Amino acid sequence: MIPRLPDLDATAVLTASEALRVERREREVDDLRLVLQWADIHSVDPGEPRVMGSNQLVRLGGDGTPLVQELCWAELAVAREAGVIATERLAADALDLRHRLPLTWAAVCDLTVPAWVGRKVASMSRALGADAVGVVDVAVAEAAHQSPARILAIAEAKVIEADIEAHRAKVTADAAAIGVRLSRPRAGGTIDPIDGEPATRRLTLKLPTGLTLDAHAAISAMADAVQDRLPAEEAETITRGELEAKAIELLIDPRAAVAFLDGLDLPPAPRRAATVFVHLSQAALAGLPAVARVEDVGPLLLDQLSELLGRRDIALRPVIDLNHSHAVSGYEHPTAVKQRTVLRMIGDAFPHSSTGTARVDHDHCTPYHDVGPPGQTGDHNDAPLSRKHHRVKTHQPGWRLDQLALGAYRWVSPHGLGRMVTPSGTRRFEPIQGSDGAVVGEWYDG
Repeated sequence: MIPRLPDLDATAVLTASEALRVERREREVDDLRLVLQWADIHSVDPGEPRVMGSNQLVRLGGDGTPLVQELCWAELAVAREAGVIATERLAADALDLRHRLPLTWAAVCDLTVPAWVGRKVASMSRALGADAVGVVDVAVAEAAHQSPARILAIAEAKVIEADIEAHRAKVTADAAAIGVRLSRPRAGGTIDPIDGEPATRRLTLKLPTGLTLDAHAAISAMADAVQDRLPAEEAETITRGELEAKAIELLIDPRAAVAFLDGLDLPPAPRRAATVFVHLSQAALAGLPAVARVEDVGPLLLDQLSELLGRRDIALRPVIDLNHSHAVSGYEHPTAVKQRTVLRMIGDAFPHSSTGTARVDHDHCTPYHDVGPPGQTGDHNDAPLSRKHHRVKTHQPGWRLDQLALGAYRWVSPHGLGRMVTPSGTRRFEPIQGSDGAVVGEWYDG
């Protein structure tokens, strides 16, 4: 326990929090190492007769991990005050990390990647053969300084890429399971204090990705139309969920929907637009299997992308050279600048952020001045930030942000925490400040 906690000031709390993070990650690595040592101790054949229920060597991890005694984990589970199955899963992840994902394991051991992230990567990639899992290992190691969500997104895409045909089989099987499902009531569910839903039932639509997005857009558009036709008093108090429920009520009754829409002067429903930015790897140029990443959707096979885009009008954009910048003299960041910054950064430029780029503000790192020089607005002076991070930087005194280069942002918090954010992730540094508070130097801890 931390002694005399009420005596800690803000700086001491931040220092203790950083130290606790390091200690927690060290203990998590020790936990994995102890499990591996237990596996090593019990890796010899127990030599028992092969009768039903006897102890034997089994493979808990993926292809390439050593065999261990099947019944050895109960005793370790007791010591850990954990379930046997949970302990076996922990062992499988640890064995995968050490024997199949050595680069990821090294990043976990040096505390760069949290142990739980390493475990998740191990479980995600377990079905891959020993000769294919290296693709995932290299990608995760290269992304080690990214946020956990980004590491897992990269790992997910690489697992697909490592065995395209296996994933295509999963896609085919999943696509065959489309349909509409009504939840079944369970005893006690109506008054359950946490999950009880006494007035509602759940209806699940399992549809192809493109159709799902279009269905959501249609319900949203109908809800807007319903709101426009409500009396002013009701329109001000109705919730969005209630509007969507009214929209669905209309959509499931074709006659009511026709009668409702007949009174509206609506133009033909436009096809939804799609803007595609293509990042080509050397492998893709060589005609090898590739995986596409769609904002707010995730990784898709190229034939899945074709199905998604087939329902949309595609807008082609000229190639954007991210090695050069673009600047204007007005205050607003134009679309050309925003696109360059978003494509370069992939996500939010706030330290350790996992926020995507679909909904970000574009902040001037060096404040814009009406009487300042021309060209103040450009990707040389543009930080994509979520609204919350933008508010923190703008309204909480003491935050300092400097854009050192295209895609390189140096942050110093009000109490002196230093972070460098680039497209490859967030790294810690100790700022050395001058008498005026400006950063005059820094040293990095990696």
